[in-house]
Amino acid sequence: MPRPVLLLFLCALALAVAGASSAKTVLPGVRSPSGSVHCFVLSARKQPALLLCSVTHARYAKALEKRCAGPKGHGVDWHGFELATAGKGGVSCSGGALITGKQIPRYVSLANGKAWRHGAFTCVSQAKGLYCQSKKGHGLFMSQSSWQAW
Repeated sequence: MPRPVLLLFLCALALAVAGASSAKTVLPGVRSPSGSVHCFVLSARKQPALLLCSVTHARYAKALEKRCAGPKGHGVDWHGFELATAGKGGVSCSGGALITGKQIPRYVSLANGKAWRHGAFTCVSQAKGLYCQSKKGHGLFMSQSSWQAW
């Protein structure tokens, strides 16, 4: 399944699961000390968890917006980055909202040099940006000036 189609499927599944309950669901998350990088874990029944990250005022935003809107992005918007429990991290292109009003990310501010863990994911804050990695060794580095996925 192509990455954008998989992401849309996971979002639709999350919406369906969230719609079954009227209670608000807290999504565990982390943010860099500056607040410029935010990540939260989205999980749905029978689907692997997904770490979704966004960067405010990224210098590369226009380039990634063009990438998502182009032929390979299927004309969708750039929403940040994603990291699954298995597989490489990458750019997150989406055609709609990634969470519902019944889902609320709750971010923990992570001081430089400290680690945050949730399920298969570990994020470490450094002065140059936020590093997040899965137990499988794949990951993301994000800052306002650059990003990398492996």
